[in-house]
Amino acid sequence: MSKQNQLNFSFSDLIAGYIRKVDFPDVFDSQGEIELETSDGRFYTVKVTAACYAELVRNLGEPFQVAPQLKDILVIGRFLHAYGLFYPETDRLKFEAKHLLLFGRDASDLRFEEQNWWINQIQQLLNFYLESQFGVNEGETIDFKKFRTDLSAEGAKLDGVQNLDTVSRLVYGFASAYLITGDERALEAAKKGTEYMQKHFRHQNTSEGICYWYSQIDIQSDGSVRKYMGSTAGGDEGGNAIPCYEQIYALAGPTQTYRITGDDQIKEDLDYTIAFLNRYYKDHGPNGGYYSHIDPVTFEGEAESLGINKAKKNWNSVGDHAPAYLINLYLATEDESYATFLEDTFDTICEHFPDYDYSPFMNEKFYKDWSHDLNWGIHQARCVVGHNLKVAWNLTRMHSLKPKESYKKFAHQIADAIPAAGCDNQRGGWYDMMERTLKEGEENHRLVWHDRKAWWQQEQGILAYYIMAGVYNDKPEYLNFAREGTAFYNGWFLDYEEGGIYFNVLANGQPYSLGTERGKGSHSMAGYHSFELCYLSAIYTNLLINKQSMDFYFCPEPNAWENNILRVAPDLLPKGSVELSEVWIEGKSYKNFDKEKMHIFLPDSDKPLKIRCRIAPPGLSFDSDLIKFEDGIAYFALKGQLTSSTVSVLKKSIENLSGVKGLVLDVNDLEKISDIGLNYLLFTKQRAGSEYSLKMTNANETIKQRLKDAELDEEFELI
Repeated sequence: MSKQNQLNFSFSDLIAGYIRKVDFPDVFDSQGEIELETSDGRFYTVKVTAACYAELVRNLGEPFQVAPQLKDILVIGRFLHAYGLFYPETDRLKFEAKHLLLFGRDASDLRFEEQNWWINQIQQLLNFYLESQFGVNEGETIDFKKFRTDLSAEGAKLDGVQNLDTVSRLVYGFASAYLITGDERALEAAKKGTEYMQKHFRHQNTSEGICYWYSQIDIQSDGSVRKYMGSTAGGDEGGNAIPCYEQIYALAGPTQTYRITGDDQIKEDLDYTIAFLNRYYKDHGPNGGYYSHIDPVTFEGEAESLGINKAKKNWNSVGDHAPAYLINLYLATEDESYATFLEDTFDTICEHFPDYDYSPFMNEKFYKDWSHDLNWGIHQARCVVGHNLKVAWNLTRMHSLKPKESYKKFAHQIADAIPAAGCDNQRGGWYDMMERTLKEGEENHRLVWHDRKAWWQQEQGILAYYIMAGVYNDKPEYLNFAREGTAFYNGWFLDYEEGGIYFNVLANGQPYSLGTERGKGSHSMAGYHSFELCYLSAIYTNLLINKQSMDFYFCPEPNAWENNILRVAPDLLPKGSVELSEVWIEGKSYKNFDKEKMHIFLPDSDKPLKIRCRIAPPGLSFDSDLIKFEDGIAYFALKGQLTSSTVSVLKKSIENLSGVKGLVLDVNDLEKISDIGLNYLLFTKQRAGSEYSLKMTNANETIKQRLKDAELDEEFELI
């Protein structure tokens, strides 16, 4: 037998899989033996050694969580990650696990689908960037002159550069954090960041009705400022071009802030920038689409000065309009002109991007006439896995607004092709850039530079499969792909020591910390993708996947919205899938709203109004709202009917908390409580011990009588 390319050495690696068999053999150094099946149907026998430890996945801001006893957790059907050592030996390749990562307390539980998982994560991301950029924990004010694009792994500032995109993208993150947490610091940061952009990056020409944005500001050591028109932030622009994607993402932060406040100056900036994009980037000839670059002086898309970017089009210049600002602008206004722009964008993508006779990946680099540019810079005949997946989930969002078979078909083509070609089915997660075609003698698509995995590519995969699972619900494997990708991201990308998200990890999940990939801030990384992932994952897992309610926060300026109508739809969701169930203004219940259209008819006010609204699947018969959790006491507001079919909602809400010593239940809106509901509460107290307290507030006579009839009026303290 040839010894060429043989493995004859041990190496560490990761296996992500489902337990299909469990055994506890009495052999040396063994706690047990399991058989794992990977997502693509391969089987591994895994020896769980005596030195192996197991932990439960934890969110940012949470302490290390030791898993239960191995014999309790090694159960058939459980999905887990096993990190350990491969030993190539005579009879077979053997694997011994040293570290098990679990994703729930039992085989059916997934912590990252808890109602508040993503909300808590975005809160931690908010805390990290507020502290690293502005020192808020030291009592500093939020001043965007202090903002820097480049941050170390620990969050330290590295130079004086402020990139347009990174400012705007972080503003988007702050605004998104406010929308689902209500943290006032997030709103302040979003508003101040937008104001800073308007003052220092914006070039507004009101006579022409256009607006464009400077690419970069360098703050010198003496405090003076240097501004750049042409982009120097990377790529092949070299300062000689203004990329379309920079002008697009200049709108990301202001648009999300506009959804909250309705600020008319932001709206003017948005419309003027769209006018600029349509005047100078748009190809007004028969080919249509948008040029990827324009000359920074003449604004021409076909200028000789552009070099390799002359008269080119790409994914970013066509497709990024939608997720960066257009969808959010439509959600805020329901203006049909934005819907038409969106439709044209996605029709263009469906017409020109599919390339399935040539490759399982779409094409994303084009000449003016939409012929394929296979020689551009580093891209050449290659694909970015995340761009394919990003098209899939945005096509699906658009399908909810204007259903078209072409949108659904292309999204499914992408979602069906990527797992085999661009997914790591051994360990979980999605790869970076890959060769679009197989060369002679190759069976697997080649990775271009490395097998590392970038945080933003994981976002695209998670959202693609969660959104498609929630909207279409036609392929069970999509939900599996979503959950497997989410497990990899939450298991290996969260930096528990320094905070924030790792830029890259190795294929096996270990952090990669060299060069520009070491930091928490760069031209590529500004919190945008991690915040966006939290925001949209919370929406789709809560509202469409798990059918549970979710709260959103707004703060409209006085008379900001036409006819005082605040639109609060959280995203482009299938018609009738959610409704506006409750509204609070300045902390008080408010009833003047349209639940189907998700419109709030605001009262007249001379000051900004604090709005909290609850979006829920229609017909949700029970809801438990965690008001606060302090000193071990959980305060819940119960609404609807607590019965055998809904008690799991309350159970999940309580069990999501750690260290509960008692409950205070506001039952003002509780219509009914069954024996099953009462038994659950009684058993919870019994199991927790005599020190556990059960209290009810605002109980009506019906609830009081129900407790009395069940002879439980002494078990509950009525306050």
